[in-house]
Amino acid sequence: MNINYIIGLVGALAVFLFGCITSLTVYPEFSFSVNIDNLWNFFDAASILIVIGCTLFIVAASFPGSMLKAMPKHFGIILKTKVFDPMHYIEQLVELAQIARKNGLLSLEEKANEQTDPFFKQAIMLIVDANDQDKVRAILENDIECMNARHEDAAAMYDKASSVAPAFGMVGTLVGLINMLKSMDVEGGAGDLGGAMGTALITTLYGCIMAHMVFGPVAQLLRGRDEEEVLCKQIIVEGVMAIQAGENPKALKERLLTYMAQREREMGDTKGGGE
Repeated sequence: MNINYIIGLVGALAVFLFGCITSLTVYPEFSFSVNIDNLWNFFDAASILIVIGCTLFIVAASFPGSMLKAMPKHFGIILKTKVFDPMHYIEQLVELAQIARKNGLLSLEEKANEQTDPFFKQAIMLIVDANDQDKVRAILENDIECMNARHEDAAAMYDKASSVAPAFGMVGTLVGLINMLKSMDVEGGAGDLGGAMGTALITTLYGCIMAHMVFGPVAQLLRGRDEEEVLCKQIIVEGVMAIQAGENPKALKERLLTYMAQREREMGDTKGGGE
């Protein structure tokens, strides 16, 4: 579970709500009070309709239905941690290198069928089938590029929502100001000024919250998951290329460890030594 995301989102919302209900004065004398009823000042149905409704419909108009259906999957992805562990792949590749040196590349077919990662299985089978090295690398790198493009499209959907939400916040502000000015021309309509002005300001607030508390973090986390997956697949590509070339398993491990930060390498060595 991605605790950082949950803590960050809940914490930001909690601080925001606390600020809404809190009154703090320092000068000329210190005073502190909490009024929960203030929360109702920040609720406006028209603002919710304009900001959230229009944002969702514009996103729906900008992207294909298949991407919209994948939104629950996207939230599932960002809530998970350690889906892609580079050290796990390095250890498997070193084991495959040892098997290949002893029994040949054909002996890796059984190991390939045990893989749950389709990309890893494909990479092993390509060298088992004795394909040319350049061809194997081209196929695998093209797979990575296409995957990266798909992931970027998904993140772009949330970028779009993040940019559209504040825009419709400003639209709501204009709507509120127009209604306020119209009310000033109507006899006895001054009582509507407060509500119209509230809508004008609250829509901007809702737009900022949606952009920076919801959509922005999702786009950033999706890109982070993509980077993790790309790293692991790059390790797989380099690993299977080295295995096909008959590289020494120890030298292979040292080379693949360069893809990881020094601290992660030391943690991996410690874990491996204890097993």
